[in-house]
Amino acid sequence: MKLNEIRQKYLDFFKTKNHQVISSASLIPVGDPSVLFTTAGMHPLVPFLMGEKHPSGVRLVDYQKCIRTVDIDEVGDSSHLTFFEMMGNWSLGDYWKNESIYWSWEFLTSTGWLNLDKDRLAVSVFAGDQDCGFDQESFDIWLSLGVKEERIAKLGKDDNWWPAGGKSVGPQGPDTEIFYWTAQEPAPAEFDPKNKNWVEIWNNVFMEFERTAKGNYLPLKQKNVDTGLGLERTTVALQGKSSVYELEVFASTLEFIKDKAGSYNDQSGRIIADHLKAATFIIAEGIVPGNLDQGYVVRKLIRRAIRHGKKIGLPQSFSLTEFIIKQTVKDYGDYYPELKEKEQFIIEEIKKEEESFEKTLERGLRQFQKYAESKTISSDEAFDLYATYGFPLEMTQELAKELNIKVDEQGFEEAFHKHQELSKTASAGKFKGGLVDHSEMSVKYHTATHLLHQALRDVLGDHVEQRGSNITDQRLRFDFSHPEKMTAEEIVKVEEIVNQQIQNNLPVSFAEMPVEEAKKAGAIGLFGHKYGEVVKVYSVGDYSKEICGGPHVEKTGTMGKFKIKKEEASSAGIRRIKAILE
Repeated sequence: MKLNEIRQKYLDFFKTKNHQVISSASLIPVGDPSVLFTTAGMHPLVPFLMGEKHPSGVRLVDYQKCIRTVDIDEVGDSSHLTFFEMMGNWSLGDYWKNESIYWSWEFLTSTGWLNLDKDRLAVSVFAGDQDCGFDQESFDIWLSLGVKEERIAKLGKDDNWWPAGGKSVGPQGPDTEIFYWTAQEPAPAEFDPKNKNWVEIWNNVFMEFERTAKGNYLPLKQKNVDTGLGLERTTVALQGKSSVYELEVFASTLEFIKDKAGSYNDQSGRIIADHLKAATFIIAEGIVPGNLDQGYVVRKLIRRAIRHGKKIGLPQSFSLTEFIIKQTVKDYGDYYPELKEKEQFIIEEIKKEEESFEKTLERGLRQFQKYAESKTISSDEAFDLYATYGFPLEMTQELAKELNIKVDEQGFEEAFHKHQELSKTASAGKFKGGLVDHSEMSVKYHTATHLLHQALRDVLGDHVEQRGSNITDQRLRFDFSHPEKMTAEEIVKVEEIVNQQIQNNLPVSFAEMPVEEAKKAGAIGLFGHKYGEVVKVYSVGDYSKEICGGPHVEKTGTMGKFKIKKEEASSAGIRRIKAILE
């Protein structure tokens, strides 16, 4: 059974359980300051998990594209991917543990659906702690389905709580996870989660708490079920493969790379295929390579792919990259139409980045020649070539070998690992998968982005479109399309317009309507496909009308004075405003 077939079966199954299919949300989160990308299926639905009414009802099913970069150094092994898909079914205050677990088991094991061998399945449940007791209910349901007690592991918050560890602010709760035995031999009688042959394929989260900033767990007014099935991992299990890179969505790309490479190795081939696929999806969102945030991630992915291309002797030709882009569009375009719409744009942006990196490499080679004059390459010099010019150690070693000089490899490795740890620490806040902050100030800032968006269009023109936002309870950051730096006069004018609308004490209201009707009504927003065919359109008086999920203030007069602190470039053709409410 192929990946696209499993995706469709999942949607079809939950339609039989009266779930409404909603499309994937954008990879670029709206109003979530904790992540650069959507890293899990729940992020776009947080307002509805908190109690807002969803236009499509209380039972939902979706497929969600995700980008995760914390494990980027692990990409190339059998399971880690930068781009991946999560399937999800949701209960917004409707059904609870019994239905959720029964339906998961039915979909996985029944002959009409995936028909997995029950003897190759095991589960885990929350063991309980001072915040929440042992999940006896889930444990008993699994026993009633015929799962033996030795195949049910009782684990703590780091394993069976979402978000893991339970320290994030927002809706959360215990979960129960389903594992599949991937080795050829029969599964052992007892389930050991530490055995890597047991691969998690499904996670049922039972959201019954909201964790406050002070660390208190309060019962949610609305209990929710949030499930996630890893599409690639499940497909691997069904196909009896040992690696996600053996799936058909990688087959043509890896075969093409092997054919063109001078000295192919699996890790480099997989990194190239993974990174260029992820870059294709991100650029389809309008994010182009740059030096900040999402743009920096795209640049890193493309340049890392190029470096590994050189490592395995790929010819310096854009035809390889173009093939991977077109193959990605072919594999995924029916479910993600933005790939087809932006195909030429993606090709042009990646080509420009490749050409730019080639120039960087030329400078790096000149720097290498300078370092080589001393007849040795120190650890600091080797790391400088890596960090500044994108030279992997292997490239420096190869160049040094040609000149018969030595490289301080051990010192480089020490510097590299130190850099790696610092990077993980620095990125933890942005990639930890946290939730939207619903504090009073964050809600004000969220509403302010609506006024800012419209004011920018009034001053700069209708070409202005939102490219992302980052909101905390202390400031807002807003990215938008505009080809040049704003003048001081333009900044002042935007400030004046926003403050005038705040002083007008405009009422904020919303209406639910089909996407096309929202567009005809003049609503703006890049994320029109986010919540399915019916969307919420928030109006700020008669001034602003935008497709959005919430939350917002009731009247603008409570927001305070709007002040732009900085206007700067985010990436090519994208500007960034940082602003506060005083």
